[in-house]
Amino acid sequence: MDGRPIGVFDSGLGGLTVVRALIDLLPDEHLVYFGDTGRFPYGPKPREEVLKYAFEITELLTGHDVKLVVVGCNSAAAAALTDLRARYEVPLTGVIEPGLRAAAKATRTGRIGVIGTVGTIASGAYQRAAEALWPHIELTCAGCPGFVEFVEAGDVDSDQVHVLAERLLAPVRAADVDTLVLGCTHYPLLARTIGDVMGRDVVLVSSGEETAFEVAAVLDAVGARRRPGPGGPGISPGDAAARRLFLTSGDPDTFRRLGSRFIGPEVETVERWRWS
Repeated sequence: MDGRPIGVFDSGLGGLTVVRALIDLLPDEHLVYFGDTGRFPYGPKPREEVLKYAFEITELLTGHDVKLVVVGCNSAAAAALTDLRARYEVPLTGVIEPGLRAAAKATRTGRIGVIGTVGTIASGAYQRAAEALWPHIELTCAGCPGFVEFVEAGDVDSDQVHVLAERLLAPVRAADVDTLVLGCTHYPLLARTIGDVMGRDVVLVSSGEETAFEVAAVLDAVGARRRPGPGGPGISPGDAAARRLFLTSGDPDTFRRLGSRFIGPEVETVERWRWS
């Protein structure tokens, strides 16, 4: 057993969808989450800037002695995952391949859509992964600027969001996809609106659950899954309850309020992080 925490980071609140899946699948694991709400959104930013942020946050998480890091942000995973793996010994996983894997299992026709931030879609990360791993898939990608900002503001079902979704989802609707990957961890919070626009016959795929399964597989492969109770590295007597620490570069009260709304009461301890 390994009692060290799992680290997760995102540009803001979106990675909490991954945290929710991790809590449900691995309830005994300690978690440290960093939401870079003070510098979001990542999607429109240049790759070099996102890469810099990803290195800073991974350094912060390794300072908390995490045993694995989940890059719970599609923009950061597209820009930085390969470089992070080259620098750090700690296992790192992203959300792109898990999301595509789930979509490949779900599709009936092979026509899959991916929606994401402008930066994620422009990076070609989904397109490259699909071509390498599932070449039979017909992929249609669409950038969705504005979705992240609505989620971070706590607005997920207003008329304005619906009108925006009608316009931005037009390319994947026109491609007659039967499966749609929500290629940003913020987007599951818009699932009702997206589902209304796409229609009930289109399967919406969130990478959160599939990413949690991948984390579990990585931990099990090296015997590092934590179980409650005394014994094992990093576990002391009386240390049975899983601890969840949330860090944000933005306002902690706003993070706590919106985070609790989206994933529940687990968002309790929220600390402000200030970049020096």
